[in-house]
Amino acid sequence: MQLSEWATELARDRLAEPLPRRWAHVQGVAERARQAAGLFGDDGDLLVAAAVLHDVGYSPDLATTRFHPLDGARYLRSIEAPERLVNLVAHHSCAVLEAELRGLPAELAEFEDEKTPLRDALWWADMTTTPDGKQTTITDRVAEIQKRYGPEDTVSCFIRWAWPELLGAVERTEQRLADQVK
Repeated sequence: MQLSEWATELARDRLAEPLPRRWAHVQGVAERARQAAGLFGDDGDLLVAAAVLHDVGYSPDLATTRFHPLDGARYLRSIEAPERLVNLVAHHSCAVLEAELRGLPAELAEFEDEKTPLRDALWWADMTTTPDGKQTTITDRVAEIQKRYGPEDTVSCFIRWAWPELLGAVERTEQRLADQVK
């Protein structure tokens, strides 16, 4: 069984019933990741696995710190998932900045941020997928997040602070995809 197949089963078990909208989102993110997987050779499957598991920390039985990148990564580490997968989940979509706002930077530092094109592609997939799993632009996705959480919420503050990093990852990935077509 491929890593992405295992990841999909795990995410379905943790998210589909308790959080159907979150499950729709991760399926959409995984579909976006599949569109970019060809950029990464053998690591394309890792990208899809990270995409389908990036929000597993929202699962009610895993949400211990209430910071889903950390909760998801700790859970995956506890079941001995591959280290790169664990680290990608921990650091998806510029989580390091949200960890700062939540007072959890030391906890997130347990996990390495690989800062690679593959990581960029995971961020791209997440930031270009709506909560319902549909494709969108990063601008519309960020606006939706801010509207959903409200202007003063930690998530809205984080997303404004992370904008340059998130936009950079999206633009780099879109350029890589365009270059692949040439």
